[in-house]
Amino acid sequence: MTLQRKGPSIDFVHGRVDLTHGGGGRAMAQLVEELFVAAFDNDMLRQRNDQASFTVEAGRMVMTTDGYVISPMFFPGGDIGSLAVHGTVNDVAMAGAVPIALSASFILEEGLLLADLQRIVRSMAEASREAGVPIVTGDTKVVEKGKGDGVFISTTGIGRVPVGLDISGDKARPGDVILISGTMGDHGVAVMSQRESLGFETTLLSDSAALHGLVAAMVAAVPSIHCLRDPTRGGLATTLNELATQSGVGMMIREDAIPVRAEVRGACELLGLDPLYVANEGKLIAIVPAEEAERLLAVMRAHPLGADAAIIGRVVADDHHFVQMETSFGGNRVVDWLAGEQLPRIC
Repeated sequence: MTLQRKGPSIDFVHGRVDLTHGGGGRAMAQLVEELFVAAFDNDMLRQRNDQASFTVEAGRMVMTTDGYVISPMFFPGGDIGSLAVHGTVNDVAMAGAVPIALSASFILEEGLLLADLQRIVRSMAEASREAGVPIVTGDTKVVEKGKGDGVFISTTGIGRVPVGLDISGDKARPGDVILISGTMGDHGVAVMSQRESLGFETTLLSDSAALHGLVAAMVAAVPSIHCLRDPTRGGLATTLNELATQSGVGMMIREDAIPVRAEVRGACELLGLDPLYVANEGKLIAIVPAEEAERLLAVMRAHPLGADAAIIGRVVADDHHFVQMETSFGGNRVVDWLAGEQLPRIC
């Protein structure tokens, strides 16, 4: 089907989003056709239905949904578009699932530069193609100027868990070993470096990446993995507390074992932050039976997205479900949940 329209093509160089782009009429259809369909093009999207239909293989299905409201929209190593793809793919992958398809809903603010929107959509399309996970359906709405913040993106992802695989946040057991796939805090510091009010610079890039390839290698080698989770908002510390609570266990981690880049550590010292609470968008936590830990570590380090993987601690019995850390000074401290909000809109 080809859109029948009158008038010139959309001016993506000088134009801005206006309310007609969300009004359900010709302007909206033209925006969908010239931007979203052109960028995300695939067989299912080309059908122009309000839903996507596809067949799946045997196995359990998983579904996730997320919203992306990051500020600024563009940051070193990525933008809100690629982040939306990576984050949703990763949430599906943390069940050990193979991602199948994504949907995307855009809330646009009146006055948004069409050039910025085009840049975001193209980045999202590129991330989708690189991940091999198509965006097959979506929606667009426009709100009045002052009632949004440029663009918000809501996504849904679905995937298939292979038969026999059972990975969940409630399966950590005392004696299990805790691994992470790389350095902590890269994404959060890269985003914060672009905020004018914070006044610091760094060459650090966001770690935003789709992790399903790494996860596939991990589960192929060690199908007995108990838990997987990506430590996004609230960072490593908050995510470990989530897993400890879900599984009814405690955790003991080692400060010296946790990889943190010097740039992240320096920026956190400047801002009065703890790197363990800073967001990541391309790292994962794995909890595995002790006898499989070294094998899993080797598999992770053999993958480009797990080159800096490390064993950082163990699961322990604890009725209080505390996460504790052996500090560099030889003492212990409780690593509690994030209290409040460190800085707004990291994800």
